[in-house]
Amino acid sequence: MGLRLPAKILRRSFSKGRNDTEITPKGHFTVYVGDAKLKKKFVVPIWYLNQPCFQDLLNQAEEEYGFDHPMGGLTIPCNEDTFTDLVSRLNDL
Repeated sequence: MGLRLPAKILRRSFSKGRNDTEITPKGHFTVYVGDAKLKKKFVVPIWYLNQPCFQDLLNQAEEEYGFDHPMGGLTIPCNEDTFTDLVSRLNDL
């Protein structure tokens, strides 16, 4: 069972505040991770959305921010080390 978000919400979340000079490669999306003062941008593959551990992060993001993310994109409420560890484990699949 995968996470299904309405396309309208995804478009709004990912396009709000988008800078046209920033190009996200096809098949990827941008997330912001880090503490409240300093967030780091990550471009991750779409297939992460099907992974239960990434879905847990998305659920946390929804609980904390709803669909109005402060960075104008998808903001993940965890520290950078936790996120990079998760990405490393996902890439080993």
